[in-house]
Amino acid sequence: MDPETVLVVGRPGEPLLAKLKKSTTQVNLVVGERAEDFERVAADATVILSWSTSGDLLRQVLLMAPRVRWVHNLWAGVDHLPSAELLESRAVLTNGRGVFSHSLAEWVIGAIIYFAKDFRRLIRNQMEGRWDPYGGVEVAGQTLGIIGYGDIGRAVARLAQAMGMHVLGLTRHGLPADEVDGPAKQIFPPEDLISMIEQSDYVVIAAPLTRETQGMIGDAQLAAMRSEAILINVGRGPIVREDALIRALTANRIKGAALDVFDREPLPPGHPFYAMENVLMSPHCADRTADWLDNALQLFLGNLKRFLQGESLLNVVDVGRGY
Repeated sequence: MDPETVLVVGRPGEPLLAKLKKSTTQVNLVVGERAEDFERVAADATVILSWSTSGDLLRQVLLMAPRVRWVHNLWAGVDHLPSAELLESRAVLTNGRGVFSHSLAEWVIGAIIYFAKDFRRLIRNQMEGRWDPYGGVEVAGQTLGIIGYGDIGRAVARLAQAMGMHVLGLTRHGLPADEVDGPAKQIFPPEDLISMIEQSDYVVIAAPLTRETQGMIGDAQLAAMRSEAILINVGRGPIVREDALIRALTANRIKGAALDVFDREPLPPGHPFYAMENVLMSPHCADRTADWLDNALQLFLGNLKRFLQGESLLNVVDVGRGY
């Protein structure tokens, strides 16, 4: 029996590919960053590992590979993938959900502490040689509202609860009070987003980008935030209407924002966020740790073993919903 053909879309020079090749001796592994790289083998391929963030490249490869039964996205977010072609192919889609959740949660907690203790002021005073005692905010007892109470949201909630924070969550359908478990004391549906925001000292976005979440935080939602509240986004940039956020921050209607994701990436030179003292920015790297790619690869290899043995795959994504 011929070995399964696995197409690795993108990153041919990635150092971890050597480990991937060593770990996948049971399959025919073909790596490329152009559609032409797969022309001779695509017709026989049954698996695609999407390492690239280019949805257009994956679209081209899918059209060349009618026998593909499984597509794995190395990353957690799948909003860049070609949903129409994936639905047409009927391939199972899986992702890297869970691999990056704890590191993202740590970044969120870091952002909360940064604003609560005003670390920017500390750094400025140190650089200026100024001895300027001041008071900070105690995080324990404050309320954290999480938009997108999935794997990342729950990881944030666990760390926040450990610091003594009250946790609220928001999901696609919400949950009755008697069904809520874990750190969150209440789970809101989308129609009650404003209510959750009004109760929160920190609003964390950990949701995927879908038709329902795109632009869900705009002028009305930002106006509902408390004047001392912080917006933290580790989901996707377009979930927040950037122009509305800039207006709210410029007018000091909210205390600040911590952003790991943006409408345009890289963020262009001269963008207002660069000069705002009430913004903490990270260039979409909040989940990068020494072993982040290795962990993502291990998840794929575990699923590959399941695929070859005919077992159910982990982290199956509903292509229509986008998560």
